Amino acid sequence: MPETVSPFDDRHATANARLGTSKAGRARVGSRESERASRAWWDADAEDYHRTHGEFLGVDSAAGEFVWCPEGLHEGDVRLLGEVVGKDVLEIGCGSAPCARWLAGQGARAVGLDVSIGMLARGVAAMERGGPRVPLVQAGAEDLPFPDNSFDVVCSAFGAVPFVADSARVMREVARVLRPGGRWVFAVNHPMRWIFPDDPGERGLVAMFPYFDRTPYVEVDDDGVPTYVEHHRTVGDRLRELVAAGLEVYDIVEPEWPEHLDREWGQWSPLRGEIFPGTAIFCSRKPA
Repeated sequence: MPETVSPFDDRHATANARLGTSKAGRARVGSRESERASRAWWDADAEDYHRTHGEFLGVDSAAGEFVWCPEGLHEGDVRLLGEVVGKDVLEIGCGSAPCARWLAGQGARAVGLDVSIGMLARGVAAMERGGPRVPLVQAGAEDLPFPDNSFDVVCSAFGAVPFVADSARVMREVARVLRPGGRWVFAVNHPMRWIFPDDPGERGLVAMFPYFDRTPYVEVDDDGVPTYVEHHRTVGDRLRELVAAGLEVYDIVEPEWPEHLDREWGQWSPLRGEIFPGTAIFCSRKPA
């Protein structure tokens, strides 16, 4: 997303300093470069990320929490994954795994997967303090290290999907590891957000970027090596990728901004949330 992480944003000062981020723009980036950048970025940003968002996400709560998005939508309320008791559930892009741990506490056999060892280490530290424990796997989403038909449910709450170059491959991989009748539900930045600057204030209300420009947003160091990459797909792109993978789309959830929530999260804010959606949650299933 344009200007997702400004090189001059204090919220990410540690990561930018460690990685030498110096400028941002648009450039084509393939799967290998994109994964390498994401691994390095989330390793470097893990501490700052959790200091800013950890409490909201329930990272350090004993049971974990499953918060789908900055609008605060909780799986315990909306049940987008259906009944999980006794189900094998994979969370892709789990970060420090509060969602996977919450699912385990609800009776699921949950597994968390993430490309960043720094984020996973934060999850291990949380589990060592008590509460449900889940296996954590370091791997990228484009090549899931699991056999066919391994899971009843696959989910992702803002993990992996926006950061991979070949999201169509992710959809095929998810379809492969899902059992017939299984659900695949994932949350991403709402695609329409791509046309606005990532600013929670009035500047973020002005359309400035082409919706149909799918060139990734990239930050680089002085040598031009990507340090952060985010990929854009339109709503239609997402639907076509899911259908091409053999999945049935049955809902797209666009959470409204709750009246009680006055918290900003990067580009998310009450000002913008009252006008247009910030999140899209795509709900699909593998035919039985």
